[in-house]
Amino acid sequence: EAGAHCLPLPRFLQRLQAAVHYTVGCLCQEVEEDKDVRFSKQSVAAISEITFRQCEIFAKDLEMFARHAKRTTVNTEDVKLLARRSNSLLKYITQKSEELASSNMEQKEKKKKKSSAAKGERTPGEQEAAVTENEDSNMA
Repeated sequence: EAGAHCLPLPRFLQRLQAAVHYTVGCLCQEVEEDKDVRFSKQSVAAISEITFRQCEIFAKDLEMFARHAKRTTVNTEDVKLLARRSNSLLKYITQKSEELASSNMEQKEKKKKKSSAAKGERTPGEQEAAVTENEDSNMA
Protein backbone atom coordinates (compact mmCIF):
# COMPACT_ATOMS: atom_id res chain seq x y z
CA GLU A 1 0.00 0.00 0.00
CA ALA A 2 2.76 2.48 0.85
CA GLY A 3 4.28 2.02 -2.61
CA ALA A 4 1.01 3.00 -4.25
CA HIS A 5 1.74 6.66 -3.50
CA CYS A 6 4.87 6.55 -5.68
CA LEU A 7 2.82 6.23 -8.86
CA PRO A 8 1.30 9.52 -10.02
CA LEU A 9 -2.49 9.51 -10.30
CA PRO A 10 -4.05 10.15 -13.72
CA ARG A 11 -5.09 13.79 -14.19
CA PHE A 12 -8.82 13.18 -13.69
CA LEU A 13 -8.14 11.35 -10.41
CA GLN A 14 -5.91 14.19 -9.23
CA ARG A 15 -8.74 16.64 -9.90
CA LEU A 16 -11.24 14.37 -8.17
CA GLN A 17 -8.95 13.98 -5.15
CA ALA A 18 -8.50 17.78 -5.01
CA ALA A 19 -12.29 18.22 -5.12
CA VAL A 20 -12.71 15.75 -2.25
CA HIS A 21 -10.01 17.57 -0.26
CA TYR A 22 -11.71 20.93 -0.86
CA THR A 23 -15.13 19.57 0.16
CA VAL A 24 -13.73 17.92 3.30
CA GLY A 25 -12.05 21.24 4.15
CA CYS A 26 -15.38 23.07 3.78
CA LEU A 27 -17.19 20.52 5.94
CA CYS A 28 -14.48 20.73 8.61
CA GLN A 29 -14.84 24.53 8.62
CA GLU A 30 -18.58 24.17 9.18
CA VAL A 31 -17.97 21.79 12.09
CA GLU A 32 -15.34 24.17 13.51
CA GLU A 33 -17.83 27.04 13.52
CA ASP A 34 -20.70 24.93 14.83
CA LYS A 35 -18.85 22.95 17.53
CA ASP A 36 -16.07 25.40 18.40
CA VAL A 37 -13.29 22.92 17.60
CA ARG A 38 -10.26 23.17 15.30
CA PHE A 39 -8.92 20.79 12.63
CA SER A 40 -5.23 20.83 11.78
CA LYS A 41 -4.22 20.80 8.10
CA GLN A 42 -2.88 17.29 8.65
CA SER A 43 -6.20 16.04 10.04
CA VAL A 44 -8.12 17.56 7.09
CA ALA A 45 -5.64 15.87 4.72
CA ALA A 46 -6.04 12.54 6.54
CA ILE A 47 -9.85 12.72 6.45
CA SER A 48 -9.65 13.60 2.74
CA GLU A 49 -7.38 10.65 2.01
CA ILE A 50 -9.60 8.22 3.92
CA THR A 51 -12.70 9.57 2.17
CA PHE A 52 -11.11 9.27 -1.27
CA ARG A 53 -9.92 5.71 -0.61
CA GLN A 54 -13.32 4.68 0.73
CA CYS A 55 -14.98 6.08 -2.40
CA GLU A 56 -12.59 3.99 -4.53
CA ILE A 57 -13.63 0.90 -2.55
CA PHE A 58 -17.30 1.80 -2.98
CA ALA A 59 -16.82 2.24 -6.75
CA LYS A 60 -15.14 -1.18 -7.05
CA ASP A 61 -17.88 -2.82 -4.95
CA LEU A 62 -20.62 -1.24 -7.08
CA GLU A 63 -18.89 -2.44 -10.23
CA MET A 64 -18.66 -5.96 -8.83
CA PHE A 65 -22.33 -5.99 -7.75
CA ALA A 66 -23.41 -5.04 -11.28
CA ARG A 67 -21.01 -7.54 -12.85
CA HIS A 68 -22.30 -10.30 -10.54
CA ALA A 69 -25.82 -9.54 -11.80
CA LYS A 70 -24.45 -9.79 -15.38
CA ARG A 71 -24.98 -6.09 -16.01
CA THR A 72 -22.60 -3.40 -17.25
CA THR A 73 -24.52 -0.58 -15.58
CA VAL A 74 -24.62 0.13 -11.85
CA ASN A 75 -28.21 0.68 -10.73
CA THR A 76 -30.08 1.74 -7.61
CA GLU A 77 -30.28 -1.81 -6.28
CA ASP A 78 -26.46 -1.95 -6.29
CA VAL A 79 -26.28 1.28 -4.31
CA LYS A 80 -28.85 -0.05 -1.82
CA LEU A 81 -26.77 -3.21 -1.42
CA LEU A 82 -23.71 -1.07 -0.74
CA ALA A 83 -25.61 0.93 1.91
CA ARG A 84 -27.18 -2.12 3.58
CA ARG A 85 -25.14 -1.78 6.81
CA SER A 86 -26.42 1.72 7.52
CA ASN A 87 -30.16 1.68 8.15
CA SER A 88 -30.51 5.46 7.94
CA LEU A 89 -28.53 5.67 4.70
CA LEU A 90 -30.43 2.75 3.18
CA LYS A 91 -33.74 4.37 4.13
CA TYR A 92 -32.62 7.69 2.60
CA ILE A 93 -31.43 6.06 -0.65
CA THR A 94 -34.65 4.03 -0.93
CA GLN A 95 -36.74 7.18 -0.41
CA LYS A 96 -34.77 9.16 -3.00
CA SER A 97 -34.93 6.25 -5.44
CA GLU A 98 -38.72 6.10 -5.10
CA GLU A 99 -38.99 9.88 -5.56
CA LEU A 100 -36.87 9.70 -8.73
CA ALA A 101 -38.91 6.80 -10.10
CA SER A 102 -42.13 8.70 -9.43
CA SER A 103 -40.75 11.86 -11.03
CA ASN A 104 -39.59 9.89 -14.08
CA MET A 105 -43.06 8.35 -14.50
CA GLU A 106 -44.65 11.81 -14.35
CA GLN A 107 -42.22 13.11 -16.99
CA LYS A 108 -43.02 10.15 -19.28
CA GLU A 109 -46.76 10.76 -18.89
CA LYS A 110 -46.33 14.45 -19.77
CA LYS A 111 -44.30 13.52 -22.87
CA LYS A 112 -46.97 11.01 -23.94
CA LYS A 113 -49.73 13.60 -23.58
CA LYS A 114 -47.72 16.22 -25.52
CA SER A 115 -46.87 13.85 -28.36
CA SER A 116 -50.46 12.55 -28.50
CA ALA A 117 -51.83 16.10 -28.58
CA ALA A 118 -49.32 17.10 -31.25
CA LYS A 119 -50.39 14.14 -33.41
CA GLY A 120 -54.05 14.86 -32.79
CA GLU A 121 -54.42 11.59 -30.90
CA ARG A 122 -56.62 11.21 -27.88
CA THR A 123 -55.46 10.21 -24.44
CA PRO A 124 -57.16 7.08 -22.98
CA GLY A 125 -59.51 9.29 -20.94
CA GLU A 126 -60.44 11.33 -24.02
CA GLN A 127 -61.00 8.13 -26.04
CA GLU A 128 -63.38 6.84 -23.36
CA ALA A 129 -65.31 10.13 -23.38
CA ALA A 130 -65.56 10.01 -27.18
CA VAL A 131 -66.94 6.43 -27.11
CA THR A 132 -69.51 7.47 -24.50
CA GLU A 133 -70.53 10.45 -26.67
CA ASN A 134 -70.93 8.18 -29.69
CA GLU A 135 -73.02 5.71 -27.69
CA ASP A 136 -75.25 8.54 -26.41
CA SER A 137 -75.78 9.95 -29.90
CA ASN A 138 -76.62 6.47 -31.24
CA MET A 139 -79.33 6.09 -28.60
CA ALA A 140 -81.01 9.38 -29.47
